[in-house]
Amino acid sequence: MSGPALREPAVRTVDQLTECVRTGGYGPDPAEERIALAFTTAQAVRHEGRAGGYRNEVLSLRLAGAVGSCAVEPGALPATALDDCVGATVADLLRHPLLPVRIAALDVYLTHVRPHTPDHGARPYALPAGTSLQRSRARARAVVGLLPPAPTGRVLVIGVVNSLLEALRERGIRYVPCDLKGGATEWGEPVRTDAVAELESCEVVLASGMTLGNGTFQSLLDQAAATGKPLVMFAQTGSAVLPRFLGAGVSAVSAEPYPFFWLDGGPSVIHRYGGTR
Repeated sequence: MSGPALREPAVRTVDQLTECVRTGGYGPDPAEERIALAFTTAQAVRHEGRAGGYRNEVLSLRLAGAVGSCAVEPGALPATALDDCVGATVADLLRHPLLPVRIAALDVYLTHVRPHTPDHGARPYALPAGTSLQRSRARARAVVGLLPPAPTGRVLVIGVVNSLLEALRERGIRYVPCDLKGGATEWGEPVRTDAVAELESCEVVLASGMTLGNGTFQSLLDQAAATGKPLVMFAQTGSAVLPRFLGAGVSAVSAEPYPFFWLDGGPSVIHRYGGTR
């Protein structure tokens, strides 16, 4: 069994983590690390056999060999954001007025200095080649495998992904779907929009890394730290940020840095931290 080779600074908020990065707590001075490339990736998908579809848009930054990302609402990112990022230092972008830019900058820096390797606590999990739906289901199985064994209470799912709900249903696990967009699941279940209102009635929280980009992650982390309820994160947004909170409220992370599973049909790897081994 492998584990982190480096001692992690103790942080309990995203602001603390950002300040720790700014002051050299993770090594290289972010004022000396300059972003070479900024880009967005947009997709629209409707899997075969599914009643509905969805759209994604992701801001990504490149630093040396690392890419960090933060999802945004489609069309919400100003056109000037990419120009702001290119050639800027990480330190500059950690002070940017847009939260998604700050999260992407934090993610790319941490991906650079804490890559997803066994030395840093990551366990690789291979996703097979296949259709978008096949790969989505394979990822869902990897994520659900991080939950505590046989939870008896309900799982609060924040950030509705139908493949995740399907994997929970297959295991007979009860869940409460929650997403700021509302609507209904593939099975006609109403999607709640107020996650905080559902926290008390659920035993486990399974949340998307998109909570980092919309500012709702900290309340989940604080609740998990205060109550001891497991908080499992599945992350394309902030895949290198969330493992820094293991033991400080986060119990497990499925980290999926760019390129994401939906970009092509070939095999790929995600990285799991904590949870059931």
